Amino acid sequence: MQTNLVQQFANTPEGQEAESILRACVHCGFCTATCPTYQELNDERDGPRGRIYLMKMFLEGEEITEKTRDHLDRCLTCRSCETTCPSGVQYGRLVDISRGLIEKEVPREPKDKWLRWGLARVLPNRQLFGLLLRMGQVFRPVLPEKLRTKVPPRKSASPWPAASHNRVVLALAGCVQPSATPNTNAAAARVLDKLGITMVEAPEAGCCGAVNYHLSEHEKGLERMRQNIDAWWPAIEAGAEAIVMTASGCGAMVQDYGHLLKDDPVYAAKAKKVSELCTDLGAFLLKQDLEKLKLNQSPGKVAFHCPCTLQHAMKQSGVVEQVLTKAGVELAQTKDKHLCCGSAGTYSVLQPELSQKLLDNKLKALTVDNPDRIVTANIGCQMHLETKSPVQVNHWIELLDQ
Repeated sequence: MQTNLVQQFANTPEGQEAESILRACVHCGFCTATCPTYQELNDERDGPRGRIYLMKMFLEGEEITEKTRDHLDRCLTCRSCETTCPSGVQYGRLVDISRGLIEKEVPREPKDKWLRWGLARVLPNRQLFGLLLRMGQVFRPVLPEKLRTKVPPRKSASPWPAASHNRVVLALAGCVQPSATPNTNAAAARVLDKLGITMVEAPEAGCCGAVNYHLSEHEKGLERMRQNIDAWWPAIEAGAEAIVMTASGCGAMVQDYGHLLKDDPVYAAKAKKVSELCTDLGAFLLKQDLEKLKLNQSPGKVAFHCPCTLQHAMKQSGVVEQVLTKAGVELAQTKDKHLCCGSAGTYSVLQPELSQKLLDNKLKALTVDNPDRIVTANIGCQMHLETKSPVQVNHWIELLDQ
């Protein structure tokens, strides 16, 4: 694709990166076949190829309107198009760059602006989110049905293992997971303990930075990344062998720390090391001796939902399924595995109507084989699926913790 960026962007690192990505696109249209929003809306501007043209027009100096931004806002950033693209176009990075630049150029309506500001302040703040969630759970029985379904019932965590082993891995507690699904990391710690591995959380580590970064608060997102690097660094220097991610949404962001902070003179080398150590829990377990994790009792037929961040961003499609199969779990058949469930971070709040359509599609695809439960690998997907799921929804690691 030929490009001619305006001077305003052409001489900036972000502009140059965007131009390089644009030039890789051959506008073949393969991406439209696997784009959830294009499949639902059948509008070229709501598919990757059309959005690429819209971003190109903006970067080349053409007028950008609210309508143009609406098409970009409707993008889930699921990155299914990247998996399909024969030219290796880094679409997710291009849309992050373009959204950040457009945010500075075109003011939003006050209602939209304040909603996004609120999400960026509440979700990454573990204490504040936890407090609001507990309040919602207390008043859940009297809430309107639409709101009640979005408040998950209160869950508890079983104790972390007390044993200490020579092998140590780091985990990220994150921002939403400790309050909404507190058993996820506890279950992972117990499973790893059976394999002679100690999993530890750094108390100072918080949100991975994805919420702020994907809401175009790039500097705030980078600040959170630096804080996490500082929190993890003593353990890394002490020999922690991996940063094991139990939420693929966080994993997709942490694996990009090295790229996003590559020009930071203080953090570039550390960020690169953190990204190298970052691994999804499934990929980490697949390298271990899984004989000790064989299940004594069947959890029934299980449908696995592979989050977009796991299959398209972390490139780990099929890995968790291998782990579960080796542990003796019977996997149910599913359809349309490449399509997003509609959660996509803050998408379910910012684009509720489209998000619900995608959720309905996904639940139909996950339950074609009448599973006894659904499991997934990301907190956002788990919370979104369980709002309408006809069967129980868990993180997959909870199966191996039985």
